[in-house]
Amino acid sequence: MKKSILKTLVGACCVLTLAAAPALANSKAKKPSPDEAIKMLKEGNARFVSGKSNHPHTDAARLIQAGKEDQGDHAYATVITCSDSRVPVERLFDAGIMDVFVIRVAGNVIDTDEAGSVEYGLAHVNTPVFVVLGHTQCGAVTAVTNEVQGHGHALEINIPPLVDNIEPAVKKAIKEHPEAKGADVIPYAIEENVWQGVEDLFMKSPVSRELVKTGKAKVVGAIYDVATGKIKWLPEEDVSKILEKVEKDPKREMDKMAGEE
Repeated sequence: MKKSILKTLVGACCVLTLAAAPALANSKAKKPSPDEAIKMLKEGNARFVSGKSNHPHTDAARLIQAGKEDQGDHAYATVITCSDSRVPVERLFDAGIMDVFVIRVAGNVIDTDEAGSVEYGLAHVNTPVFVVLGHTQCGAVTAVTNEVQGHGHALEINIPPLVDNIEPAVKKAIKEHPEAKGADVIPYAIEENVWQGVEDLFMKSPVSRELVKTGKAKVVGAIYDVATGKIKWLPEEDVSKILEKVEKDPKREMDKMAGEE
């Protein structure tokens, strides 16, 4: 079951909101390249894990700066991750105010609302990298895995349509790892759910596909270990394979802007 939306109202709101924000081409700030931004994220996580965080951009001067300047001139990454309280995004990347454009939702799924937020982060906040960040012990993936395996439990009314994006990932993990039984399949499902998020974004967002194809932005997958603080970065070449697959799918969204026919 997918989320229903009032397309006319949402489209109008998006046009008005995005028109008020700086477009990627209009930014005067010199941003890091996609590879440089990924390096910054990796180095920040290494500092966090080693207990040597710098805690940058967290003082009063940065707050004053945030009140006067546009985030599009500063943020170097867009990150979607789970709402889980064990995943403190800015801390685990040793980042501060105006450094990371963060999207949080249970199971780090990418449906319409999340895809729109990613588009805003890439095309208007001008971040050169987008990270789909899963995490170990994910409750959303665990719940869907249990349901698919036939021993789930009753869920509140709004949760099933929220996590239905996870189901294909779980089924793929089960198919590709027949040796994994019961809870043993969950780590595989968590990784597949990251890739499912990448695919869902590309299916819904022509702008994101274009930014990646032209080299203006990179999409990467990663998994955060809640017990160690370490981030496992997934192979970037797998993103290229997913993009290639989506480009051949006739069901992919083709309209880049709201209101296009």
